[in-house]
Order: sequence, then C-alpha cells, then structure tokens
Amino acid sequence: MTKTTVFTIADQILTDKKFSVSPKEAKTLAGLKGKNILDLIFCAHRITAAFKKDDIFTCSILNAKSGNCSEDCAFCAQSSHHNAQIAVYPLLSRAKMVKRAKEMDRVHATHFSMVTSGYRLTDREIDRICETAFEIKSQTQLKVCCSLGMLNLNQARRLKQSGVTTYHHNLETAQSFFSKICTTHAYPEDIDTIQAAASAGLRVCCGGILGLGESWAQRIELAFTLKKLNIQSIPINFLNPIAGTPLQDRPLMPPLEALKCIALFRFIHPSADITICGGREPALRDFQSWLFLSGANGLMIGNYLTTQGRDISMDLDLMDAWRSLRKP
Repeated sequence: MTKTTVFTIADQILTDKKFSVSPKEAKTLAGLKGKNILDLIFCAHRITAAFKKDDIFTCSILNAKSGNCSEDCAFCAQSSHHNAQIAVYPLLSRAKMVKRAKEMDRVHATHFSMVTSGYRLTDREIDRICETAFEIKSQTQLKVCCSLGMLNLNQARRLKQSGVTTYHHNLETAQSFFSKICTTHAYPEDIDTIQAAASAGLRVCCGGILGLGESWAQRIELAFTLKKLNIQSIPINFLNPIAGTPLQDRPLMPPLEALKCIALFRFIHPSADITICGGREPALRDFQSWLFLSGANGLMIGNYLTTQGRDISMDLDLMDAWRSLRKP
C-alpha cells in the first residue's frame, strides 16, 4: 500500500460525509507496516480533528461489585473459574459509591461508571444503582454511566429514569473469536443487552479488548460489528495479562501495533468517541502521549477494575499539553 492510498482514503472520509471505509479497505490499512503506520496515525488525527471538535473527555470507573463472576472470560481476574488473587465483595453501599463519584468529580472526570461483576444484577441491586445514580447526578457535574452485565428493557428504562446517561457493555472481541474467550454465554446475548439499552434511550458504550490472540481480520470484524450496531462510543482496551487467568502468559501488544489499532478504528468510525481504557500503560509504555495523535478523543483515568491505573496527575498533564497544541 502506498502513502498516496492512505491519504486518498482519509481525504474521502474528510470530504464526503457519506463515505464509509469498506472491510476490504480496512484490511489494506491493517496491512500497513513500517513508516506507513506513521502515515496512518497522522491521517487518523486529521479525521479526529475534523469530526471531534469538542475537548477530550475523561471516564472513570468504580469496581462496585467484585469477583465471584459466573462467566469464564479468559482475560478476567473476576471470574470464579480462574485463580486470580483479587478482592471479592458484594455490591457497595450507596454512600461508598457516591463518595467515589465525588472524588472523581473533583479531579475533573467527565463520566463516572459503576461497574459490577457477574452475569446480571438482581432487581434489588438495580434499585441501589438507580438510587445512587440519582444522588450522583444531583450532587456532581458527572455524566453517570453503568456496566452491570446483561440487561433487559425494563431495567434499562429504570436506569434511564434515574439519571444514567450511558450503558457500557463490551462485546470484547469478534464473534468468530468469542468462543476462544468465553464459553458461558453466547454472543447474541450481548447484542440483546446492547439493543435493550439503546431502546430505552441510553447511549451505548461498547468496544472490546485487543491483544487476546485475535487476528487483524477479527479486529476488523469487531469494528464493523460495532458499526452495524451504530455504536457511537467505543472503549478500546489492551490485554494486561493477569496471573491466575488463562491468558496470563500472552505477550503484551507492541506499542506501535496498539497505536495502529486505534488509528484503524478511527478510520472505520470517523464520528464515534474512541476512549482508551485498561491495559494502555503496559501496552503503550512511553507512547501514551501518542494516544490522541492516533485517533482517540477520550481517556479513562484512575484505577481500573482489578489493576492500578496511572497517576491521575500525569494524565491531566498529558491532556493539558495536548489542549495547548490545539489552541489557534
């Protein structure tokens, strides 16, 4: 693939709002090597600058219910099928969840998500989440999000009524690779939850984890599945192998490959929010400052579910430096 071809596709995206990268073109972009990856990254930044003129947004999450999950997701430390050493506890009290939300509000996070382990919450647990969401909404500037496993339409409507704006539910990987990662539920069940959340008027945040052993073709498959579902908020995670899980010995994704993934998703999803989340520290290492150059416009700050994140002040400094570059 020549440099001209990369710029030609980018120019089509920028000049024709109806143009959409085809799977064949995405495959060609995914085949880029060497210095051509830098051209892809540069063009991804041009696309982001054109479509996402708003400031960088920041997400933060709380592990509101930890461990004892019935699902066998190969990457996850919270699965009861694995032997990872993590804290295990039931759904936190409303007071504890609100306290954490206020802490993240003070460091200028824009979104706050309560995340729970397990296949699905009980109605009583949903009640507590709804009560907490209402209190957070009334006492902070945060947009309230949730990731509570499988969801039906009635539960989704209750969350919406309580002030939740976004429901997060990752597909994790392509359907053709899913059975290699999880065997305890079927891919269409995740699709059903996504559609229930959307039907209730919730914004859906849906992405996956890259570096699980999937091929480039399967990364493209995931990206186009998200496109078919009209997902406008895509979190990208990179595998951070955790001891005690089946993927504990998988190698980390190289930094330039991770940046190439971000850029490819930007080409396929020009107008979507793309947030870089868990695993960015070990995968990207010294290239974290390239995240926004590569097509991201959102960043998860603070700790993740079972692993530590980077010091928040470092991420705030990174975003301030990036904002200074965008000033006229």
